[in-house]
Amino acid sequence: MTPAELYFTTLIELIPDAQPGKMFGALCMKMPNGKSGAMFWKDHLVVRLQGKEMEMALALSGARIFEPMEGRPMNGWVQVPFAHKNKWMAFAKQSAATAALLEKKPAKKKK
Repeated sequence: MTPAELYFTTLIELIPDAQPGKMFGALCMKMPNGKSGAMFWKDHLVVRLQGKEMEMALALSGARIFEPMEGRPMNGWVQVPFAHKNKWMAFAKQSAATAALLEKKPAKKKK
């Protein structure tokens, strides 16, 4: 486990109601509604941000809009390098709070 991954797993433990999960096969922070609050991707924190928080995150060196596949940006998701780990907790808390407000998708009907 890399230092960045260890740090991310600690964030999951410190954020209320967050549980470990998977998103795109990567470790993520799931909220009770099943939505992802943050994700760990190639030693980066990936968070759902908006407005001022997004601007602050994108202003950090090496930060960028998250693209799980080249040329396929995920609007509203920012990738923040481990070099800025001192900002990870604040961004993860904001992202988790945003995810917790999202509506849970209804279960698919079985045929």
